Amino acid sequence: MEFADVVRRRRMVRNYDPDRPVPAEVVERVLRHATHAPSAGFAQGWAFLVLETAAERELFWDAATPQTGGRSRWLANMRTAPLIIVPLSNKSAYLDRYAESDKGWTDRDEARWPVPYWHVDTGMAALLMLLTAVDEGLGACFFGVPAQRVGAFRQAFDVPGEYTPIGAVSVGYRAPDHRSASLRRGRRSLDEVVHRGRWSGTVDRDGPSAGAPVLAADG
Repeated sequence: MEFADVVRRRRMVRNYDPDRPVPAEVVERVLRHATHAPSAGFAQGWAFLVLETAAERELFWDAATPQTGGRSRWLANMRTAPLIIVPLSNKSAYLDRYAESDKGWTDRDEARWPVPYWHVDTGMAALLMLLTAVDEGLGACFFGVPAQRVGAFRQAFDVPGEYTPIGAVSVGYRAPDHRSASLRRGRRSLDEVVHRGRWSGTVDRDGPSAGAPVLAADG
């Protein structure tokens, strides 16, 4: 599939054919492509928990979703996904990487980071999963793990404390699905989101402070 078509066709799919598992070779490509995401200092501070059996998926839904109330139809449809991948970020991998001699932040001070790149990079890995799913003729959905359920999720799957789930990705062959009501908002135009040359207001022209390493993605 042409890349432009992959991007155009990508949408969050919330209902799947439960009788069609994702072939092993496709799962492998989804995961391999995720590892080609850029990462600051090539730290690659991510991990991916793959849940394929019915027992594994049921344990996930029981641990990682609210136990009462809420969007019952959404959850019932999402439970039909034959594959769930949980991307997890590792902050320590980034703090350790930038404390190495070629970076020079020996104090591992988290305050030096303008944004949590460990989450950003893992999010880009998740996006590559979504795009790969489309290219393979599948549907996928990225969704969050509620903050109050993260502890139960960790315990259910023995996740080490240094890893944080940034969400989860459901994958499978699409079944008839309803469009999210949020799509009625429409996609914002380029004129609304793009600022060429400068933004109105004061611009900081001093640049980064001397001696500060550039937080650049590698790979």
